[in-house]
Order: sequence, then C-alpha cells, then structure tokens
Amino acid sequence: MIRVVVTDAEVTLADVLSLRLAMEHPLPDGTHLVLKHRVSGVQREIPLGPLETASLAVSLAPLDLSAGRWDAYLRHDGKKTRLRSIDPGFSLDHLDTYALCKRTLAYRSYRTRNGYLALKIADAAPAAEVKAVWFREGRFEVTGVLAYTGLDDDDARHEARLTLHRPQATIRTPATVQGIRFHAAVSLVDVITDDPGSWEPALEVEGVPTPLRLSSRLDDVDGKRRRVHYPAARVDGVPVRPSYTADDELRIEVGG
Repeated sequence: MIRVVVTDAEVTLADVLSLRLAMEHPLPDGTHLVLKHRVSGVQREIPLGPLETASLAVSLAPLDLSAGRWDAYLRHDGKKTRLRSIDPGFSLDHLDTYALCKRTLAYRSYRTRNGYLALKIADAAPAAEVKAVWFREGRFEVTGVLAYTGLDDDDARHEARLTLHRPQATIRTPATVQGIRFHAAVSLVDVITDDPGSWEPALEVEGVPTPLRLSSRLDDVDGKRRRVHYPAARVDGVPVRPSYTADDELRIEVGG
C-alpha cells in the first residue's frame, strides 16, 4: 500500500493544485492521482509516478472538472486509496486575492471532516462579497469586496449605486467603490412596506456590465441561512433583519 499524506495543499492563482507530500517511499511508476466527483462518480486520472520529490503540481483547467466536490485518491496496481491530508486549511486572504481575476470556475482545496483531500469547484460569476453588515443611526449598511470582476485592487474610485428590488418596487441609493472595496447604506424608513417580504440588494458598478448580487461565499461557512443570524432593527414596530438565502445571497427581510 502507498503511504502518502498531504501536508500542505493550495490552488494557486493560476488554478494549479499545489501539494506537499509526506511519503515513506517515492511514488512508483504507474501511480495516478484520481479525482472523483462525489455525486456523478465521474473520474479524472493524472499520471504521477515515478515521483521522488515531496512536491506536486497539477494544472486543473485542462481536466474539464465540473462544479461540485471532487475527492482525491491515489491509484497503483489497480488499488485506489483515499489521499489523506493534515493541511490545516486555506487562507481567507488568499481567497480574496484569488477572486481578483475574472473566472468562470473557482477551485478550492480543503481537508474533509474525516481528514482527506478534496476539491470544491463552483461557478464564479462576478459578485459583491459581503464582509460586514450593521444598523447605525437609522440606516442599514454593508461593506465588502468585489469578486471575479477583474477590477484592480487600487485606490481608483468607480461610480456605483446600491439597488434594492422586490416585486413592483425598486430603491436606488449611491454607493462608494474604491478599487475593489465597497460601502453602501440605505435608510430603514425607505425599506418599510405595508406587506412583509424581502428586498434583493445588488451593486451597480461603473465598468462592470451586469449588477452584482450581494453574497457571502469566500469563506468556509456554507449554508449561512441556518448558521448566521442577525438581530433585527425595528422601525415603527416593524422588524427589519438581514438574512441569507439557501445559496448564500444577502436579503433584507421586512416584517414577519
């Protein structure tokens, strides 16, 4: 049996899976890295052996990997073994840097709860990544960074506005975008309506062709709707509360 443990794993800015390995012996000729889609069972095999060094780099884009989670195995002589990992986890700063470039797919390596190497692959549309939300002086405020837009991380200012939409109603208010960082605020009085419901926020930014949904995906917290809960503010007795959808998009809930 091949005994290999991943000690460090990262997907580089060029979408290369970079691994550092702890090995009892060099990987023999005929060894393959196998990536298996957790749902469909589709597999991709990458020949590795013979490999004597403790580092490995695999370009992911040519493998035609679809969105989803892919588990990593080593295969040799017809035997396939899950690839163990002790990598402590990814850097949130690296994820922000990775999201600076325009991409159609975003690749992320991680260690499963049971201690194995896996990849998470997701569609990467331009978005406004939420970093913080709060209520202050009768306003709802939100701040964050632009993801997958291709804009430079500099001090350049871009004209922008925050839009809130619900059936038969739209609110527009100026927003601040400097480089890739944004801040926006809206008066709570403006979001109060007679009927309970939710507002869908989006950010319109000069130089970006489509409105950017406000979401929170560049971290290790999936399923924020059930895990992240904000306190409500009250305006004339009506509760206003930020929340997330099942796919981690921000909403402003009114009433209910």
